Amino acid sequence: MGELVRKLSSRKLWAAVAGIVAGLAMVFGLDENVISTAAGAVVTIASVITYIVTEGKVDTESVGRAAEAARDAADALRNAGKE
Repeated sequence: MGELVRKLSSRKLWAAVAGIVAGLAMVFGLDENVISTAAGAVVTIASVITYIVTEGKVDTESVGRAAEAARDAADALRNAGKE
């Protein structure tokens, strides 16, 4: 599941999707303004999703480090009381 999320949050993937959609839209004769707007929206949404996923991973790691530090401090206090 994590691998799928990583791939779906790739800006390169979404830029490629925007390129394919823009190319197909040109083939079928859509207005250039519509094509530009749609491509811009896809890239913008991909950037936001990538940012959210990345920040979530950073926050998760920070919480893990804080929990480990708290466990180490509790162990140190327990061991200090035994001496």
